[in-house]
Amino acid sequence: MTSIPGKVAVVTGAGSGIGRALAVELAKRGAKVAISDVDLEGLAETERLVQAVGGDVKADRLDVSQRELVEVYAQEVKEHFGVVNLVFNNAGIAFTGEIEKMSYKDIDRVMDVDFWGVVAGTKAFLPYLIESGDGHVVNVSSVFGLFSMPTQSAYNAAKFAVRGFTESLRQEMKADKRPVQVTCVHPGGIKTNIARNAEATEDRNAADLAKSFDKIARTSPEKAAQVILKGVERNKARVLIGADAFVLDKAIRLLGPAYQTVFALAGRRAGL
Repeated sequence: MTSIPGKVAVVTGAGSGIGRALAVELAKRGAKVAISDVDLEGLAETERLVQAVGGDVKADRLDVSQRELVEVYAQEVKEHFGVVNLVFNNAGIAFTGEIEKMSYKDIDRVMDVDFWGVVAGTKAFLPYLIESGDGHVVNVSSVFGLFSMPTQSAYNAAKFAVRGFTESLRQEMKADKRPVQVTCVHPGGIKTNIARNAEATEDRNAADLAKSFDKIARTSPEKAAQVILKGVERNKARVLIGADAFVLDKAIRLLGPAYQTVFALAGRRAGL
């Protein structure tokens, strides 16, 4: 069991959504938290909310796609708190568009934040987690790390990569008997700003896509945070969030590769 009270937890992408909810819930449970985001206004609000529940918090602007800065940030967090026990690599962005209409730059941006940001956060903090003797890495993938959809190739690629990277890390930690647990999180539809802030190719209306996402997003960030921490406490390898995530996971297992035909038709009907 991973114990949370008294531990030092790092949360990226903490300016809103799941990241904010995680920071507040961790503080409520007695953890000290280091929070970061590129959105300074959102970050300041999260800092206020953590302080309101009596939490000890360190807040910093951080672009996780800048790996050199992530390395420096990890050192600063370690120096500030003296130890690091948990890292939640949560920061992420989205982009919608068909592959033939996307630029390399569009794909690079998603991969830089959603995948390389997770890699940087993991590698920068891993020595400190091992040193703590009681570490835990939590990498946030998505249900889109379990299956693919049309117009989501960049996001799918990043989230599948997070899943593969995280599962390999978990095996390495076990094989080498390192004192670090590893969990991969796959949220379904969560009521966050990721779709609202997402960019898209010129032929697509980002606002309409955000409205469509809002209709299927049923789980609150607060509920998501509680589910994640329950999984962390139990040292689970994989955490699915939301009834939709469980249904989709089972559907993919039952359909096998045939899911691609079904999802392609469903995606087109949904306007993806």
